[in-house]
Amino acid sequence: MDEPVDPAQPPNLAMWDERAPAHAASPDYGVRRFAEDPAFLSDVVRFDRDRLGDLTGLDVVHLQCHIGTDTVSLSRLGGRVTGLDFSPASIAEARRVAELAGADVGFVLSDVHDAVAALGATYDLVYTGIGALCWVPRIARWAEVVAALLRPGGRLHLREGHPVLWALDQDRTDGRLELVVPYFEHPEPTVWDEPGTYVDSDVDFVHTRSEEWNHGLGEIVTALLEVGLEVTGLVEHRTVPWKALPPMVDVGGGEFALPDDDLRMPMTYTLTARKPA
Repeated sequence: MDEPVDPAQPPNLAMWDERAPAHAASPDYGVRRFAEDPAFLSDVVRFDRDRLGDLTGLDVVHLQCHIGTDTVSLSRLGGRVTGLDFSPASIAEARRVAELAGADVGFVLSDVHDAVAALGATYDLVYTGIGALCWVPRIARWAEVVAALLRPGGRLHLREGHPVLWALDQDRTDGRLELVVPYFEHPEPTVWDEPGTYVDSDVDFVHTRSEEWNHGLGEIVTALLEVGLEVTGLVEHRTVPWKALPPMVDVGGGEFALPDDDLRMPMTYTLTARKPA
């Protein structure tokens, strides 16, 4: 029997602790494929493989790594990789995924804001994937953590849901695109109460409340510049690695897009930056 989730946990932690085992069991994360195919990569890492390049010999940290499928994928590009997450259940699943995959990956339990002290190291690459920044209340504080973790000459690789997507009414089925929550960072979180999750799962979740924050693209870029990083690339994409809106269609590679080559909005972006040598 699964251990009960502590009702006294903060809502985001309770939510992620409950969902981690369900995500690891979902076919959408492809955990079994990591064990069966030593060359298998997560769709998110494969999407940006050319931008990431060869990681051989590089020390890499994956912030907010969840169940570690992207973390293991980064190790398969040659990096010496450490994953960090605040959810004990996520870290437990991540260690199991790495063991199944035969990957030499370390995992550290810590809130992202405490990463510098928890890791006690610096890195050649800081990696952050889809759906991480919305759990960070202040983007400036997050940027300070990234800068402190990077060695001189080290780089940041971030692929994230676009803040326009996070501000959108994602339940509309009439094809209209309507912004209903703040695009810009705001002091109070947007509170959601949703029974499901973003992958295929038949689990009836108990902890359905979450608190999220949006950050405008300009705010993110400015925060990185203000901690001394040099932005080296910013690409906005028309696809997202889940069916974020009802009209979306599968375009392959685990990515979804609006139908009929719809050009009205970006769905995700990839941002790269470097710490001066």
